[in-house]
Amino acid sequence: MSRADAIVPVILSGGAGTRLWPMSRPERPKQLLALTAEETMLQLTARRAPVDAGFAAPVVVANALHADLILEQLAQSGAEPQAVILEPMGRNTAPAIALAALAVGGGSTPLLVMPSDHVIADIPAFHAAIATAMPRVSEGWMVTFGITPDHPETGYGYIRVGEPIGEGIHKVARFVEKPPRDTAEAMVASGDHVWNGGIFLFRADVFLDALADHAPEILAAAQASMDRAIREGSRVLPDAAEFARSPSDSIDYAVMEKAERVAVVPVAMGWSDVGSWDALHGISDCDAQGNACRGDVVAIDTANCLVRVSAGKRVALVGVSDLIVVADGDEILILPRGRSQEVKRIIEAMKTD
Repeated sequence: MSRADAIVPVILSGGAGTRLWPMSRPERPKQLLALTAEETMLQLTARRAPVDAGFAAPVVVANALHADLILEQLAQSGAEPQAVILEPMGRNTAPAIALAALAVGGGSTPLLVMPSDHVIADIPAFHAAIATAMPRVSEGWMVTFGITPDHPETGYGYIRVGEPIGEGIHKVARFVEKPPRDTAEAMVASGDHVWNGGIFLFRADVFLDALADHAPEILAAAQASMDRAIREGSRVLPDAAEFARSPSDSIDYAVMEKAERVAVVPVAMGWSDVGSWDALHGISDCDAQGNACRGDVVAIDTANCLVRVSAGKRVALVGVSDLIVVADGDEILILPRGRSQEVKRIIEAMKTD
């Protein structure tokens, strides 16, 4: 890949990550935490598309509250961003990606859009999928990467894989909302559905043209906010009043489900969105008893537990199984495995206290 057509990684880091409370909080969301390795999830995301592998320097789109932390973590990982776009408020993924597409000039530059809080264990498989997609991306297709499912997950959207348009790449037949259990089982059994992993590859101009066709209000607000942006080194601060005019919409709803030339590359690459404490336990290295513990933990006659303890705390467990225990600062979470999606109920209950 020549430098002129080098793919620009666009790292989306605007999420709050509340499902991993109490460690993930608004001031330090999950992408800025070292949950799955010694490095943070943001740092691991940046490492997936390094300059020495032919990628361009990344563009990061983030919450303005996290600017210093993001720049510090990227510097620690050796990633020199060409721009860190600091959203004055969250407007979901379509406006965020529009800011990035405009920041690189809106031309034929290919953009690899990646959430900052996902896990990909098999990087060579990911890079191979990118190489599979690039010929069609150059022709103007917008590509999403479909995760080969290994169980009937009800927490993800799905993509029905359509007719092939090249080796390993297919038209998207349709996008499917998060399904009930029986529908998920049928789709996985059919073999022609993949998980919608939220990772995309397309040219900047193609995406902006699709916004102009299908979500012009988003494009107008993003363009106006970037026209009036303040730039401080690599930091880009879009105009808050103009950006606030943008509707809040995901790239799926705003563009991908409406555009004509949308393709999918199915890939098995050890992907997880780490969307819950249960999901983290599922990808963690466990001991012989099935426990995944980090921090000062004493576990006796204990099995199949996830335990996370922040510095200065100690947690002891005796004679229990299938628990999630998270202690961070003055906050402690305890719940049965299998119910970690209910953390959102805790967050709501605390808001009303």
